[in-house]
Amino acid sequence: MNSFDDKNEKKSNQFTIMKDDPIDGHPGYSGGGAISLENMSPLVVDPNEDKVWVDMGAMHARSEVEKRIKFVTEKEEVPNGKPYWIVWVTVERGEEGPYYHGVAASYLEVDREARRGYKILAEHVNRMDKSLKGRIVVDQMDDHSKTLLGDFLKEFNEDYWKNAADELKQAFV
Repeated sequence: MNSFDDKNEKKSNQFTIMKDDPIDGHPGYSGGGAISLENMSPLVVDPNEDKVWVDMGAMHARSEVEKRIKFVTEKEEVPNGKPYWIVWVTVERGEEGPYYHGVAASYLEVDREARRGYKILAEHVNRMDKSLKGRIVVDQMDDHSKTLLGDFLKEFNEDYWKNAADELKQAFV
């Protein structure tokens, strides 16, 4: 007879985001496998309302835009969807000070009335990874959304913008 219960199995499969490295300085551990999302912030770009804002809920697919929405992977199932972009922004510190290190945008559509939305979760996860690795992925954004995002990044912190790589600045020209 197996005394293993399903409740324990679920608990052991949880993913934990570690704020600080708990094994920092310990000679027996390399720290491999632990990632820090401490320097990442998700932005929401709403091109219909000409708005951009920081929404930390997006880290767990719980942004204001995503709440109470059932997401599907077929765009046709959301015919009246309103477009949004979740943009993963990573900040690092260099010799000149903090700077925008990675910026990667993920598309979604939401029909609030129907409580349906379209997004590809794997794309969102991959874009988070690209941002963490310092990549700039905004070329798929429409011009208006990209302009809103670029203006927000410049205004949010001029030093972060000034210290950012030319590649990032050129992506918004």
